[in-house]
Amino acid sequence: MPYHQTERAQVLAEALPYIQKYSGKTVVVKYGGNAMISDELRHAVISDIILLHLVGVRVVVVHGGGPEITDMLNKIGKESKFVDGLRYTDRETMDVVQQVLCGKVNKNLVSTLNRLGGRAIGLCGMDAGLFEARRLDEKYGLVGEITHVDPAAVTDCLNDGYIPVISTVAQGADAETAYNINADTAAAKLAVALHAEKLILLTDIRGLLRDPGDEDTLIPVVELSQVPGLVKDGVIKGGMIPKVDCCVEAVRSGVKSTIILDGRIPHSILIELLSDEGIGTMLL
Repeated sequence: MPYHQTERAQVLAEALPYIQKYSGKTVVVKYGGNAMISDELRHAVISDIILLHLVGVRVVVVHGGGPEITDMLNKIGKESKFVDGLRYTDRETMDVVQQVLCGKVNKNLVSTLNRLGGRAIGLCGMDAGLFEARRLDEKYGLVGEITHVDPAAVTDCLNDGYIPVISTVAQGADAETAYNINADTAAAKLAVALHAEKLILLTDIRGLLRDPGDEDTLIPVVELSQVPGLVKDGVIKGGMIPKVDCCVEAVRSGVKSTIILDGRIPHSILIELLSDEGIGTMLL
């Protein structure tokens, strides 16, 4: 048998115990960044999700869409504003967020999954009261903080054999409005509500790096007790702080582990879940 065929067989054999481990378990994937923009990476991520679904993993996709929102705002001549890293969301911007996330981005993603052999269905956070939120702070405009998650609609989809694809717009609990929700936060809250085995946050960096300028300094595993020290030492800083906070909250609330994973690497989800080589940072 040619070497490359033996090698392929070895890869499949190595995946078997992981397929057995995760079959029937729920994995929440937060999908965003370059993995959404690049055609090659998008195809790889979607293929990974379909494969996991076909081997019995209950995959839930939670997506953002920042670049698409910015593009649409540019088209209508509205400037994007950010406060503390969050998009300032006035009423007009909220209308665009809702149209882009719940409409274009969600349905394009669902369509691509279905076209490539998956069985996906799109939901937004306002469907069946999935996400309820209150205003986070006046300075951010209509940006919300999730107060309640009702995962029944997502569970029903999973039980019926669908891949739920969820956009992060929430129903207002304190006002008759929709709220813009951070996708990492929404994914973490939903993972907790679904009693998920894993939460995967696809990002545009290798993972948590001891030296941000050197990708060879990846920290493969972080225990929750180590997080405060890493923050104090400046290893966790800037935009990584809220991402790690989401992971910590999820694990403390019952999710077995969370992974900050480089979405720029094709098939990074399969490499992380179904092989002996983890390539991101796992928090547990």
